[in-house]
Amino acid sequence: MAKPKTSRTAVERRAEELDTIAAVLPMERRDELAELLTDQDIETLRHLVNQGMGDNTLRALTSDLTYLEAWGLAATGQSLPWPAPEALLLKFVAHHLWDPEKRASAPDHGMPADVDESLRSQGFLKSVGPHAPATVRRRLANWSTLTKWRGLDGAFTSPALKSAIRLATRAAPRQRLRKSAKAVTGDVLARLLATCATDSLRDLRDRAILMVAFASGGRRRSEIAGLRREQLTVEPPIPVEGGSPLPSLAIHLGRTKTTSGDEDDVVYLTGRPVDALNAWTVAAKIDSGSVFRAIGRWGTVSRRAIDPQSVNAIIKQRVAMAGLEPEEFSAHGLRSGYLTEAANRGIPLPEAMEQSRHRSVQQAASYYNSAARRSGRAARLLL
Repeated sequence: MAKPKTSRTAVERRAEELDTIAAVLPMERRDELAELLTDQDIETLRHLVNQGMGDNTLRALTSDLTYLEAWGLAATGQSLPWPAPEALLLKFVAHHLWDPEKRASAPDHGMPADVDESLRSQGFLKSVGPHAPATVRRRLANWSTLTKWRGLDGAFTSPALKSAIRLATRAAPRQRLRKSAKAVTGDVLARLLATCATDSLRDLRDRAILMVAFASGGRRRSEIAGLRREQLTVEPPIPVEGGSPLPSLAIHLGRTKTTSGDEDDVVYLTGRPVDALNAWTVAAKIDSGSVFRAIGRWGTVSRRAIDPQSVNAIIKQRVAMAGLEPEEFSAHGLRSGYLTEAANRGIPLPEAMEQSRHRSVQQAASYYNSAARRSGRAARLLL
């Protein structure tokens, strides 16, 4: 007698559908996504994948969509309506941009305690205080984008919403902080590498991550986590006068945050970073697929790539081991640190940007120039 078919729950079905686009989504939170996102949300994400949207952009959209759905459930008790009414958008602004001084005398000001507790218990809220205005604007912009992809119009350009954001931003001033408070410059990097002194798999991997991420121009954590052997090509050794030639390697970045799928940005590794990368791949027996992988409790190397958050965690762990403050550094510190170190060594900005692949001179210069400005003549008019 045949066994009766067991029907899958909606959550299980959505989890399986998420698996089909696992390559571009944070799959370590797959089950959580399946619970929070609706069938229509999943269909929209699948559509964006098929449209060829950039991996990093899609991850950001998914992250913000998940947060919005979690906030909507906590604040209203139901999934987000599409399109969202103006009143809900104004509620979102009121919950995320508020005045800490007024909150002290009026507990109902800002995000309600039960909503805060719900989001915090799920790991969506970590910092204390109002959101950064840029974060609120980004989430509203992604909310608007997802609404348009559904073929709907929203109230995202309404005068009331624009006015609310402007007034709330003034009432909740917040210093703009860089993604990493401090740059991982050459001296800091040396201290981190000193914590990777053994030939254990973990030390070999972390040493390679640090050296490759920094030397390749300060690669983003998503680029390091997603790096595959197929992106690496061996280049002719670099001659050195009076010394042995240096090994050279090309990294084909393909589509990144600032490029399209038709472009193939290439950056180069030379010398010690190549040796570090080779030492890891040989020890871990990685000849194809993901380069940087998780290492199990008993020293087994996973088949799957580490996720971008793990890259950040590795950096912070090595920072702590080096006797520095983990709160002051993050994976982005390698990116800003590369340009800062280039400035310290007198490398011209255009040459540094060729390796970092920054498209915006203004953005690159914000890191690059700070190193020279502190000791420059303009800052020393009075001595």
